[in-house]
Amino acid sequence: MASSDKSAIAYDEEERQREEKLGRGYKWIALSNTTLGALLASIDGSILIISLPAIFSGLGVNPLVSGNVDLLLWLLLGYTVVSSVTVVTIGRLSDMFGRVRLYNMGFAIFSFASILIYAASYLLSGDAAVLTITGFRLLQGLGAGFLFANSAAILTDAFPANERGKALGFNQIAAVGGSLAGMLIGGWLASIDWHLVFLISVPIGVIGTIWAYIALHELAQLKKGQKIDFVGNATFAVGIALILISLTYGIVPFGGSTTGWSNPFVIGGALLGFLVLAVFVFIERRTVSPMFKLSLFKIKAFAAGNISMFLAGMARGGLQFMLIIWLQGIWLPLHGISFEDTPLQAAICMIPLILGFLVSGPLSGFLSDRYGARPFATAGMLVNVFGFLALATLPANFIYWEFGLIIFILGIGQGMFAAPNTAAVMSSVPPEYRGVSSGMRATLMNVSFMFSLVVFFSLLIVGVSTVLPAALYNGLIAQNVSSSTANMISSLPPSSALFASLLGYNPMKAILPQNVISSLPPNNANTILGTEFLPGLISKPFIDGMKIVLYTGAVMALVAAVASALRGKSQPGNEADSKESYK
Repeated sequence: MASSDKSAIAYDEEERQREEKLGRGYKWIALSNTTLGALLASIDGSILIISLPAIFSGLGVNPLVSGNVDLLLWLLLGYTVVSSVTVVTIGRLSDMFGRVRLYNMGFAIFSFASILIYAASYLLSGDAAVLTITGFRLLQGLGAGFLFANSAAILTDAFPANERGKALGFNQIAAVGGSLAGMLIGGWLASIDWHLVFLISVPIGVIGTIWAYIALHELAQLKKGQKIDFVGNATFAVGIALILISLTYGIVPFGGSTTGWSNPFVIGGALLGFLVLAVFVFIERRTVSPMFKLSLFKIKAFAAGNISMFLAGMARGGLQFMLIIWLQGIWLPLHGISFEDTPLQAAICMIPLILGFLVSGPLSGFLSDRYGARPFATAGMLVNVFGFLALATLPANFIYWEFGLIIFILGIGQGMFAAPNTAAVMSSVPPEYRGVSSGMRATLMNVSFMFSLVVFFSLLIVGVSTVLPAALYNGLIAQNVSSSTANMISSLPPSSALFASLLGYNPMKAILPQNVISSLPPNNANTILGTEFLPGLISKPFIDGMKIVLYTGAVMALVAAVASALRGKSQPGNEADSKESYK
């Protein structure tokens, strides 16, 4: 009998025993529940991007006041920081104590925090409300870490190897697509009642928690007697936290600089974070029960898959943020949309990106079960290279169908990559390390988003700041603003105007003193506060900065494609080669 026939018989027997033990439909229960968890966690990671203007207005807080910048950053990014810091530790604990058990715990934590956030949004106001909601958002991020760390591992346990691409495809659609859909959902709910932005996760979270507790079963073969690597867990968490927090403040102006990269806190925190991570690697190579098996990177498919995923996340993560700024700060105002209405309209304009992802994600996951991950993941990144370069050819005031077509193609490429790559990474490791591997994958995905956001925004600011001051000065002088005032306004960091437009504020109204506006002739004041004044001035410098961002994204996507192509030719549905590599 041929070896392939023996493998098929062994697979049929394994699947029969699995179905006898759990029931024929268990794998679909696992898929639907973990997909709900991944969707909910990823939506909450991005739902505030569009809805922040309505939330701050409802709470009676002006986020553009210098003392409130920290509140804005932590409310927006604290959730991602916490989930990124904790997810690998949670994955390791899941391998020791049960993936389903910790997944259920995460759903419960997430739901409890969601209830507290919604209650605080009604009971409190002002800075106290923002601080309280931010604190509960950090707790919610911890719950999301449990969900991110275990959803892929639970699916890998529940599905046979030759169906994992399809299953993980749907899960990845939820995880990545949810971050895209979160912006649209947040904008839509905020236009009705901003409290709904916090309410939506409560009933879904409670239902998901109860359902997970009742329906999911532990399939992992847990190793008894393992010890918790407290030192490794602590050094990893501290190192990642220092880096992410430092990078977050890198986009905030410091002193006379347009960014925060000259801030000693940013420089020192990032260097200390990398030093602590170096200590973490030293510890993990010598401890008996390490938090993370660094030897897993000996598996070619695991190493190449994670490298390409990190680079793909770098290329993709900050892009949606940059596109939102482009739409809200320039394109929509130039087409007569008031700054107050741009957040929701920007989310609607991003729908083609979501549709492209939804079209290609499940299909590429299904096909990768048959033909392997490499061709689809590699092709997806090459499609993204084309998309980045195509976006770079557009003018600031583009024709929408061209923009929509390009971001649809970008969504296609991202969907082609996400599901096959995740399936290949999760199938490449021994079953007993799926939890920590899932955690590492989720950490790299979250960290790549933060890195991308910081790098892209910094590149954009650098590109804009070289031209904007002179353009803004001349534009204000032409509208009868005094030379001293025009000089003062043009010297402000470009991030002030970009943040204002992102938050749905009229940038000129936010940065120009009220007494200056009231002293101007009505025609000049109306022109300055109109939807076309600043977008018209900023268009040229903005598009110069965006080209730097897009060319950088294209290079990252190209390197990700190369890394993906180097993953090897492992047969779809076959784990034997990766297990042998690990040994």
